[in-house]
Amino acid sequence: MNDSHEHPPGGRFTLRPFQNADASAVARLVTDGVRGHWTYPPERFRESADPLRRRLVALAGTEVIATAHLLPFGDATPDALRLDLAGDGAAFTPLYLAHLADLPPGFSRLLGVTREDFGEQMDFFGAAGFRNAWQSWGAHLDLEGFDFAAFQPLEERLFLQGYEVEQLSNGAPEADWTALYVLHGRGLADAPRNPTTIPDPLTRAELREMIVREETAFVVRWRGQIVALTRLTPQGSEVESENTVTHPDHRSRGLATLVKARALAWAAGEGFLKAGTGGTVLNLPMLRVNTRLGYRVERMWITWERELALPSLSVLPPLD
Repeated sequence: MNDSHEHPPGGRFTLRPFQNADASAVARLVTDGVRGHWTYPPERFRESADPLRRRLVALAGTEVIATAHLLPFGDATPDALRLDLAGDGAAFTPLYLAHLADLPPGFSRLLGVTREDFGEQMDFFGAAGFRNAWQSWGAHLDLEGFDFAAFQPLEERLFLQGYEVEQLSNGAPEADWTALYVLHGRGLADAPRNPTTIPDPLTRAELREMIVREETAFVVRWRGQIVALTRLTPQGSEVESENTVTHPDHRSRGLATLVKARALAWAAGEGFLKAGTGGTVLNLPMLRVNTRLGYRVERMWITWERELALPSLSVLPPLD
């Protein structure tokens, strides 16, 4: 890759690869680009020797005013590269064209992910010939107002049918970890997903290590067997819901609602303030569960897709 790319005649940007000195500016641009939904520290941005991870910046004079990151989308989509953009939308097209001119081999498509109210990214992907391929939802719940009492009748009814909820102990027997892994895999196979909501594959040992090290898991047992589970990941003052699954033989009874309600009650008792979750819009059963629990669905996340063929300049957004 060349050290810098001059903007076409009449332009006002200079493009070059990211340098460590750009970290603070890029962290601010990326945080602003997601409207503060997440906060990115400068330490997260470092020069990479990985040839598949490429970040460019656009400068107006000496000021970094935009950035574009190109990287593999993930193990679940090995043919796809991800394009992330932040900053001045007028610089997105030259940044995009610079990446297109120096693509790593072995990939057949580009994917971009943005929330529907992130206007500059939405405008770019729509104008650059990407298609709105998949939609996902995110939701949050205020745990300070969460009251498990509303779910006690459900718990009592299911208890009479032989179902009991418990927090899984890190010292649970091997049979429980095996059953948990099988149920986890069944959930991945059954749940509707899109490239954004497909998690990286985990072995049994990796799943157990993740739960023990980072998460809290709740399960429902029926006659001693684990038939439903949900996992929570603490993130500061919030918890993020992961991988809620019910065994097919026990669905449509309210087990997912109950196990998530118990997990949320635990999180509220531990002092967490909010709970987050999300998934593809195709997963209507989980949308209904989260609505019952009181989650407020936020703006949709859009996954844009474009086949990797040289774009026609006629469909690209204007450079300025």
